[in-house]
Amino acid sequence: MIVSEGPGGGASVAGSGEEAAPVAVSGQVKWFDGTRGFGFVVGSEGEGDILIHFSTLREHGRRTLPEGARVVIEAVPRQRGLQARRVLSIDLTTATGPDADLIAKRNADRVDPLALAAAAGEFEPVIVKWFNQLKGYGFVVRPGSDQDIFLHMETVRRAGLAELNPDQPLRARVAEGRKGPLAVSIELP
Repeated sequence: MIVSEGPGGGASVAGSGEEAAPVAVSGQVKWFDGTRGFGFVVGSEGEGDILIHFSTLREHGRRTLPEGARVVIEAVPRQRGLQARRVLSIDLTTATGPDADLIAKRNADRVDPLALAAAAGEFEPVIVKWFNQLKGYGFVVRPGSDQDIFLHMETVRRAGLAELNPDQPLRARVAEGRKGPLAVSIELP
C-alpha cells in the first residue's frame, strides 16, 4: 500500500482517494517551537519523530507544549512521516522544560499598575491595619471602616518609606483591583 499526500493535505491510499486511518500514538514532546508553531513528539512504541502543529492544540486551549510532556495523539502518515492530526490528551506532570503557555497566562493575569493608578481616586486618609515586610504586603483601612485595602511592598518602596506600623496614619490613592480595593500610591499625611 502506498500512502501519499492527498488533496487538502489529507493522507490517502494511492489511487483510492481514501484517507489513511489515523493511529493512536502515545509519546513525549521532544521539542516545540512556539514561534514557528510546531514541534515533534517521540512515539513510545518506536514510531520515531511525529510532527505536531500548534493548530492541534487549540481544543486544549494551548499554543505550545513544554519539552517532556506526555501526549496521546491521533497521527496520520504523510510524505515525510507521521503527523499529529488530533491531540487526545496532554500530561504536563512529566514536562522538563518551561511551559510557555502557563508563563503567558500568568503574565496576562498580572495587574497593570499604570492602569490601576489611572483608575485610582484622589489621596484620602487611611490607617495601617498591619504590614509585614517579610511577606511584602499588608492592609490599610479607611477611618471608621473595617474594609481591608491591600498594600504591596512596592507601593511602600515607591513612597520612600522604610517601615509601617499598626495604627500609623497615611494618605492613599485607592483603586478597585480584581480581588478588592488596593492602595496604588501612599504618602505621609
